Amino acid sequence: MTPENQAIAEQVSAHKTVSWLDQEWPWWPLLPLYPYGQRRTLVRELIPNQIWSFEQLQGLYYVAVPVRLTVVKVPGGLMLFNPLPPTPELRRALADLEATHGNVVTIVLPTASGLEHKLSLPAMARAFPQAEVWVCPGQWSFPISLPSSWLGIPARRTKVLQEDGFPHPDSCTWLPLGPLDLGLGRFEEVACFHRASGAVLVTDALVGIEAEPPALFDLDPTPLLFHARDRGDQPLEDSPQARRRGWARVVLFATYLKPGPLVIPPLLEVLRNAFRPGTLSPKAHFGLFPFAWQPGWEAAAQERLGKNGPLLQVAPVLERLVFPRAKDVLLEWLDEMRRLKGMRWLVSAHFSDIVAFKPHHVRALSESISRRPWAINQASWSFLGSVDQRLLSLGVVPKDPQAAFRD
Repeated sequence: MTPENQAIAEQVSAHKTVSWLDQEWPWWPLLPLYPYGQRRTLVRELIPNQIWSFEQLQGLYYVAVPVRLTVVKVPGGLMLFNPLPPTPELRRALADLEATHGNVVTIVLPTASGLEHKLSLPAMARAFPQAEVWVCPGQWSFPISLPSSWLGIPARRTKVLQEDGFPHPDSCTWLPLGPLDLGLGRFEEVACFHRASGAVLVTDALVGIEAEPPALFDLDPTPLLFHARDRGDQPLEDSPQARRRGWARVVLFATYLKPGPLVIPPLLEVLRNAFRPGTLSPKAHFGLFPFAWQPGWEAAAQERLGKNGPLLQVAPVLERLVFPRAKDVLLEWLDEMRRLKGMRWLVSAHFSDIVAFKPHHVRALSESISRRPWAINQASWSFLGSVDQRLLSLGVVPKDPQAAFRD
């Protein structure tokens, strides 16, 4: 075991004694995603005395991936980037950091459309009543667009990124991406370059994904073991191979929604394999497993997984549903990033926690995006393409996502 993996293992082991009360998140019905009202938190120091990762699992039908709050050392205290449910466990870990590095002085919601972060913001703001709150422009809610204050975001101490400036301009550079018109609302996120650490913080636009499952699953491997199976009558059996197999399939679900090698079997077949001995538990969903993986799924997964570390990428679900007609906007944003002096790392809100991110990495990604066919409709991309084309034909999404924002 490498020194890094040993350190991760020790951190995970230290978290295994947390009581269920420490994991409690009472507002989970607002966005009823796994693991519902019990949220474990894994804390890791990514860059000594500068950047920390607070991770929780979140997903639907065990398609669960890490969602991350990034804590940043700034002049005067700490900045919270991308809020998470402030469970007692999470708040206690933040209090430990505050004791050494100063109070939480800033909370940033850097996305207009990320519900998993937006719904946590009111509770996080109440947990730190002295902190200044900054939100991305264009906040919206569905099905009814309500003022942010109606959603529990404190109006008196909330500012809007760009419109009211930016927090900590002496230590951070801010890079907006968008806005883009999605029909029901808009996509926009604001990246933060923390100059002292060389880390670029993003929400959804860029991710790194590797073949090894994230350490967070050591606290709860159930989603991986569930999806490692081929039929519902197979029990959940834990092994390194099962975890990697399950993770590869979770990645396919999370990035493509309905990947090409996946078939939904008939209901009678699903029921025939359900309610068998060894699967009669809520964890196994009583054997209900409405998935049938076809040959070729491993090859499809390898396109998303880095073998020797995280593979830097734009997730297909964003490429095909957010940027299909806005590739140039993304490339301009990447070009702006490439010019940042001292940039070394990427910290995203999802998947791998820290990814090498120097100018040559950004250049290689931009060149790949420019050369290859963009927002295709074949193979694993076909479902995403059909959704986009249907929304386009119905007039839900515009042909030009920038038109509404041009002067």
